[in-house]
Amino acid sequence: MPICPSHPAPERRPQADGLRPGVAERARTVATRSAATVCAAGVEGGRVLAHAVTSAGQLLLVVPDDGDLATAVRQAPGQDLSTLLMVSDHAPVPLRRPVRAQLWLSGWATPVRPADQRAAVLAFAETRPDAVLLDVGRTAQLLRLDLAEVVLGEGGEGLDVSPHDFLAARPDPLAGLEAGHLQHLVRDHADVLALLAGRIPPDLTGPGAAVRPLGLDRFGFRLRVERPLGHTDVRIPFPRPITCAGQLDAAIGELLCAVRTAAARRS
Repeated sequence: MPICPSHPAPERRPQADGLRPGVAERARTVATRSAATVCAAGVEGGRVLAHAVTSAGQLLLVVPDDGDLATAVRQAPGQDLSTLLMVSDHAPVPLRRPVRAQLWLSGWATPVRPADQRAAVLAFAETRPDAVLLDVGRTAQLLRLDLAEVVLGEGGEGLDVSPHDFLAARPDPLAGLEAGHLQHLVRDHADVLALLAGRIPPDLTGPGAAVRPLGLDRFGFRLRVERPLGHTDVRIPFPRPITCAGQLDAAIGELLCAVRTAAARRS
């Protein structure tokens, strides 16, 4: 299989596993991102119109009916084709190295049977509503990818995730809200970003360094310190992990209160 042309930024600061989601949850969160390409025998960088992991644990792909992948699946013995889906997670705000993570999902692609198609489309729509689902059966085809291997890349060596753990995990509850919150932070709350940056250990910053928001999940914020010759990613955790999006405002308020109190003591 060809290697994806872009890669997550390689420099990372070691993090305690208790301060961030587990690897299966992180992989499921990356799977919610829309940027995806597919590779198979005779297909390199094929177009994926949409993809989703349903609540029942099926990985479904919508591809052009006349595209390379759909054609290759139809021509494969038993209409069962070894396939690799690559999903990229891009930061929602400008960064020098914008790819935060990549997910490689490999297995066997097969067409969803006509008798199962309606139920599969509904299950897809429950997870990711998309207008392209209206084209299934006309100009688009629905495929099922039966997973054999899951690998998560976050800047270092790829992390293997068992397909069972991947499908059993749930995406971070803030996955759908993260982009808007980080863009709002950059656009309207430079003061809040400066407060959060004050929690970064002094040895990680220096002349010419810029602190930018990198991510937001149920454990807290991720910040990137961009320096002239590299960067470092740092977590600023909430006092405790949250369990749903409805707890986010309170968690941010509690975190900022603690940050302001600590800053006042230092001054």
